[in-house]
Amino acid sequence: MILMFGEESSPVPVEEGEVYDVTIQDLARQGDGIARIEGFVVFVPGTKVGDEVRIKIERVLPKYGFASLVE
Repeated sequence: MILMFGEESSPVPVEEGEVYDVTIQDLARQGDGIARIEGFVVFVPGTKVGDEVRIKIERVLPKYGFASLVE
């Protein structure tokens, strides 16, 4: 199958409002933690590398998403 420019190449593996258990793998330049869910990058403010946290997806964009910590 040939994908044309602008076609969705793969479905996003997360949904806004969903909760996931993740491990923070990296830090963004702004200091937010980065988790990956099936390779999809999720930015999680207030975390550091190695943290194992429960997150709630707040916003999903085509290439990455944003989440908050669930207490």
